[in-house]
Amino acid sequence: MVQRQEERLDAVFHALADPTRRGMLRSLAGGERSIGELAAPFRMSFAGASKHVKVLESAGLVHRTVEGRTHRCRLAAEPLAGALDWLRFYERFWTDSLDALERELRKPVTPRRPGGSRE
Repeated sequence: MVQRQEERLDAVFHALADPTRRGMLRSLAGGERSIGELAAPFRMSFAGASKHVKVLESAGLVHRTVEGRTHRCRLAAEPLAGALDWLRFYERFWTDSLDALERELRKPVTPRRPGGSRE
């Protein structure tokens, strides 16, 4: 079971690693789209877009239905929750760093004396 969850997470991150696929997901967040509609902003062929959609499908991020010659896609955002959970574990590392930076930036500045030393 754990290995299957890891494989799903790997598939989600693989799908998200490509900017074209991220753009397609963003488009699908606005509603169902055909593969042609997903391909248009990227000026790619149906075949090229279909390959990207297959990667998104294998990650469980997209559901495709075929209506005649039209392939309709819709977002399936549930697998993103697993990726978010994984990232949340690491959130404390950047939050701690940002908190430390904020503390440093809030420290009062001591003026420099002529000659470069601080008072």
